[in-house]
Amino acid sequence: MTLKRIDWPGGELLELEHSSNILKDNPLGDPHVRRLHVWLPPQYNRSRNKRFPVLYDLVGYTGSGLSHTAWKNFGENVQERAARLIHERRMSPVILVFPDCFTALGGNQYINSSAIGNYANYLTREIIPFIDGELRTLASRDARGCFGKSSGGYGAIVHGMKYPKYWGAIADHSGDAYFDFVYRSDWPNTLNALAKYRKPARREGPFNVTKAAATLTPGLDDGRVRRFLDAFWAKENPGGGDIMCLMNLAMAASYDPDPKAPNGFRLPFNLETGELIPQRWKRWLAHDPIHMVQKYKANLKTLRGIFIDCGWRDQYHIHYGTRLLSRELAKHGVEHVYEEFDDNHSGIDYRMERSLPFLTRALAKSG
Repeated sequence: MTLKRIDWPGGELLELEHSSNILKDNPLGDPHVRRLHVWLPPQYNRSRNKRFPVLYDLVGYTGSGLSHTAWKNFGENVQERAARLIHERRMSPVILVFPDCFTALGGNQYINSSAIGNYANYLTREIIPFIDGELRTLASRDARGCFGKSSGGYGAIVHGMKYPKYWGAIADHSGDAYFDFVYRSDWPNTLNALAKYRKPARREGPFNVTKAAATLTPGLDDGRVRRFLDAFWAKENPGGGDIMCLMNLAMAASYDPDPKAPNGFRLPFNLETGELIPQRWKRWLAHDPIHMVQKYKANLKTLRGIFIDCGWRDQYHIHYGTRLLSRELAKHGVEHVYEEFDDNHSGIDYRMERSLPFLTRALAKSG
């Protein structure tokens, strides 16, 4: 919809506030009182008794649910797209929920972490019952789904694996998978960014690699990570390189938290030599969806619908991960839809044209 010419009912966008007990005293000091947007389809106010399925939008890294409801030039935000698809009778009316799960590390993976906060519990144990208590929802997992892109896509597939009592269907757009491709290849850039905060600073000339590496405790920050974080949080306009470094640290805090470690998490590479630390990387791989299918296949088989897609030009190479994920699902007899398209990782919200109708059809089976 390049031209915004809307002549159909647009529904109603609500702003709610929720005070979280789960996020209170979280390790990053992020707010526990948060706003969240909720979109009601046009049909909601036409009846005082009718109840509706609910879809939760899990946004990608550096995002918040509030960003998906903002006005867009030459395009549709999520609720505008949903209103049109309902008007075109391509999807059934649903309530859309846009939670705010942003953190000081730029976001999270919608999982529980002692270094970031218990965001899986926040969504499932607080936000879901909060929404069901405030609105006329069909308060059943069979009428509830989640979808997301990138980190949000990762959150959707992992929630389908680990929390099927809450979700009846999920859609994973370009969700993180195959960590050896998605994350590992970018860690040299992260190590270079952190090296700027090394003390003592590097000097030209002879360098005793053995001595330098020996001063480090494998997987622990020697101070440079904390100095990077403090500098990042003090900047008014951090650059892309800094954000990518922050992202890898956010992933470390998600996949290998340790309350006893500096900053609350461990690092998967030697800060001086760049060598992979196998025992640390093993912790990361335990969270990789392609390695989780076998363990959670029974849970996945209870879902009413699984939709996965990715552009075959994804600049983070996630299409290789989604291919492996699809292969593992098929191998273990988990029904799903997997699609690829000619695009990269950016600006692909239009793929909701496929996922939103898919999810409403899947959840309609509950009726």
